[in-house]
Amino acid sequence: MIQHPFPPLFGPESDTLILGSFPSVKSREAMFFYGHPQNRFWKVIAALYGESVPQTIEEKKVLILSHHLALWDSIASCEITGSSDASIRNAEPTDLSAILANSKVTRIFCNGAQSYKIYCKYQLPRLGIEAVKLPSTSPANAACSLEKLIEAWQIVKK
Repeated sequence: MIQHPFPPLFGPESDTLILGSFPSVKSREAMFFYGHPQNRFWKVIAALYGESVPQTIEEKKVLILSHHLALWDSIASCEITGSSDASIRNAEPTDLSAILANSKVTRIFCNGAQSYKIYCKYQLPRLGIEAVKLPSTSPANAACSLEKLIEAWQIVKK
């Protein structure tokens, strides 16, 4: 079993939570969200808010928190081969209670099908907050262009 190696990112003003599934190998090495250079998450978020694509972890934190967003993952620990969501087995869900208790989160979006599946199975019955499934920004979702991702993700922006 691999444990999620870094904490959630949120602030007291965060009102929108974006959940990934589980950090990729590159994200685990970087100790931060969406660390694979081919993942389009940071390009999508920057485009939504008309900002330049952040390069450093500090710039990424500022981008997320300045727009009242929060980041976390649906899975706290699992068996996984490389970075493939399809290989995830024995997933244990993350505990979202600290985020919900210490922020203004009322909207939850899942980055991809695996995150959504885990959220619906474990979190929805407990929290009663419906999540919205968005197309994955992962390089594995190559069928979805950056333009299509940005269009689909517009819902995140208030």
